[in-house]
Amino acid sequence: MLPLLMAVIFWLPPWGTLVLALIAVALGVWEYAALSSALGVPIPRVIAAAGAMAACAAFVVPEPPLVIVLSSLVIAGAGLAVSGGRPTRDMLAAVASVTFAALWIGMPLGTIVALRQFAGAESVLPLIFTIVVSDSAQYYAGRTFGRHPLSPLISPKKTVEGAIGGMVFAVPAMVWSGSRFLPGVGWEWLAMLGAAIAVLGMTGDLFESAIKRAADMKDSSTLIPGHGGVLDRLDGWFFAAPVYYAFLRAW
Repeated sequence: MLPLLMAVIFWLPPWGTLVLALIAVALGVWEYAALSSALGVPIPRVIAAAGAMAACAAFVVPEPPLVIVLSSLVIAGAGLAVSGGRPTRDMLAAVASVTFAALWIGMPLGTIVALRQFAGAESVLPLIFTIVVSDSAQYYAGRTFGRHPLSPLISPKKTVEGAIGGMVFAVPAMVWSGSRFLPGVGWEWLAMLGAAIAVLGMTGDLFESAIKRAADMKDSSTLIPGHGGVLDRLDGWFFAAPVYYAFLRAW
């Protein structure tokens, strides 16, 4: 998937990144709806996917603004909840679950599209490189040195040693790539950003694992043989990308 992502970001105009993100959002929400249903909160997939895709596009499309998209999604979810004419105990959970799809899946991918359009393709590279290096370091450090479970009730295979390895390698990865593609950002800021991305990526991974464990599902789907679904591949990005975007916007 990484070569495809890099090809779209660098070889196609900005709209190519938006199209790829919208496809990922739609597939991710479809998996999310299955998880939500397994947890006893069925949601309308089409409305949830449309709202999340609109939230993603709102970062680069002038109209409608993001606040209107989210408000419309809440109203649509509430309208469906009361359309049956009878109050149910899961009514509030269903409305919240529909809206959360846009917040958790649509908006984070929208920040990546916004970076590509407004700051250039190079601005996305440090984020991609740091996440890939951190994920790889977590895996190999955990396999080699892992002794102490990080969160045994959520993800038994993750270890404290793996998490430390991910952070240790994420910092120089961000400093090295950021010094080349984020001119003007000091190395100390890059180091803190790299550590934050590593922690956020691991948190996003554990959060999605917790949802799957609660839903009694091993993977979010079987879309990618041997790797699970879109949510399994992008869970760390959902928490890391918005913070990276906010950092560059503030800088």
